[in-house]
Amino acid sequence: MICILLVAGHGTVLQTQIKNDDTGLYSHLTGVPKALLPGIRGKKILDFWWETVNMRQLFTEVYLVTNADKYKHYERWATANDFPVGNVINDGSTTLEDRLGAVADLELAIRSRKLLDDIVVIAGDMLCADQNFDIAQVIRFFRSKPGELIIYYELEEGEKSSSRGIVEVCPDTHRICRFLEKPQEGLTASRLASVVFYCIQRETLPYLSDFLSLQPQATDRTFGQFWEWLINEKQLDVFGMKLPTGFQLIGQVGLSDYTKWLTHYSTKQQEIPAKPITCRSYARVGLMGNPSDGFNGKTIAMTISNFWAEVTLVESPTLVLVPHPLNDPTEFGSLQDLFCISRKEGYLGGLRLLQATCKKFYQFCSKQGALLGADFLCLQHFVLCSAIVSATLKCLMKFYNITDNDLPKPIRANFILNVETDELFITAGLQDRVVQVYEGLVYMDFSKKLMEDQGYGNYVPMDTSELPPFWLAYLSDPSDSGRIHSNVRQRWLNEEPLVVEAMKTFAELTDKARTALQERNWNLLAQLMDQNFELRRSVYTDDCLGPGNLKMVQLARQFGSAVKLPGSGGAVVGLCLDQARLVEMRQAFQVAGCVFCVIVPYNPSASAVGGQH
Repeated sequence: MICILLVAGHGTVLQTQIKNDDTGLYSHLTGVPKALLPGIRGKKILDFWWETVNMRQLFTEVYLVTNADKYKHYERWATANDFPVGNVINDGSTTLEDRLGAVADLELAIRSRKLLDDIVVIAGDMLCADQNFDIAQVIRFFRSKPGELIIYYELEEGEKSSSRGIVEVCPDTHRICRFLEKPQEGLTASRLASVVFYCIQRETLPYLSDFLSLQPQATDRTFGQFWEWLINEKQLDVFGMKLPTGFQLIGQVGLSDYTKWLTHYSTKQQEIPAKPITCRSYARVGLMGNPSDGFNGKTIAMTISNFWAEVTLVESPTLVLVPHPLNDPTEFGSLQDLFCISRKEGYLGGLRLLQATCKKFYQFCSKQGALLGADFLCLQHFVLCSAIVSATLKCLMKFYNITDNDLPKPIRANFILNVETDELFITAGLQDRVVQVYEGLVYMDFSKKLMEDQGYGNYVPMDTSELPPFWLAYLSDPSDSGRIHSNVRQRWLNEEPLVVEAMKTFAELTDKARTALQERNWNLLAQLMDQNFELRRSVYTDDCLGPGNLKMVQLARQFGSAVKLPGSGGAVVGLCLDQARLVEMRQAFQVAGCVFCVIVPYNPSASAVGGQH
């Protein structure tokens, strides 16, 4: 593969303003080509791009196309920066009026050097906010697609779509459906802006000459017009990859714009280390339908504010997964201490969850066309299985500017489940992951048709206001959820009538509970919760349900409370409509050695933390 850096533009506006600046602050930049102006972190703008593409394992050659007016500047730059001087191509133009045009400059390089390979084209005078992105990821994504590749980013606040080439991208295939060069307001809702950063297949290179033959004027030989023609008219397959950062092409801008951009991007670079990203993912309880989420059933679950996993991500020179001193102990008082902790808590430390999440996140983004920056991560955490995976994913998305459009909530829930099942071989279902992604009270339909047709179920957030007093009790040493599931799944796959019918009934109970919640019919909801438990007991043996769970159910019923298993082993969730009896029941559970708490529903819309909750 060959890389071509284009720096042949004639930036007359910027140079004129630098020359006429009365302050004298920029006199040393008089006559300096745009790509050799100072960039971020003290580098010249072109220095950054040369460091980015100077990788022999990716590119056999790198060429630089400039003009006659600035050729000597770039020749000296090449000598000083170990760039092959023979690869600096002079397009012969000396003024803005006799310029060739960007597409013609590219075609000149290909024709004059008889290049017969895939090409990466980059404008060497672009300011890029992310100084650490992985260009190898771009190449891998390009080679995975049957067409050309355009890098794009999401316009920052204040940037007008009429100043950029705008792409409309199919979220499923990542194919660019339409390209609009500097569209007027109202022509498209897209805020995805193309930059001069493309990958072109060798088979497509002849289209450059075809396009140029149609455009005798240099003003019409822009890449924006080329892609409009290639995508909208010729309908070639062109794909898009998103970079989570801002770009600014120096182009025909003035001194104030250049200094403003430079200050803006430099400030962003300085701010990142000072602002750790902390995200929480809240625990959940299954209120109805479980455990049918893995059996094409329906469930209702709710996240609660009582418990959460928290992950903190900060920038560091290398990717570091920091063990939590309490939940990921690496030091023990004695061998007996290690034995007791391991016997009680197992080996499910948080580090493997973080590592698996990071691995899956990179794979997903590479496949989905979201280009990541450098791996600058330092993570601290609690250990709550799916909750910590969810919290880690929130941090990664925020750090890399991956939005809900890039990773929609239904797909995000599947992602979290895949981390656990595919990477860590943890027995798990979708219910927990869905409710932790959507947060609040969520109705979920996992019917077979939905799962087969779209790959996920129907997930409906519900109102959490004015909910009745749910409570949660759990054992100090809970059993494992995976063991509680026993052999029911195999019985379901074998189409055992008892299990199949039970899963259908779970779904019916869930629909009734949804109506009860909507109508605030708490007595009916309590009856349905009791029915849910009895139905579960008809499918699972008492041994599978766990003797500790059954004792807690019996204790709750002594106080007239509805009660059921919330999903995880060693816990029960209930609904007690009599406030006086709720107080008595709490005391009874505490005497029995259980932890008891009144549930505080987590309402994402009411969270003051916003996206970092």
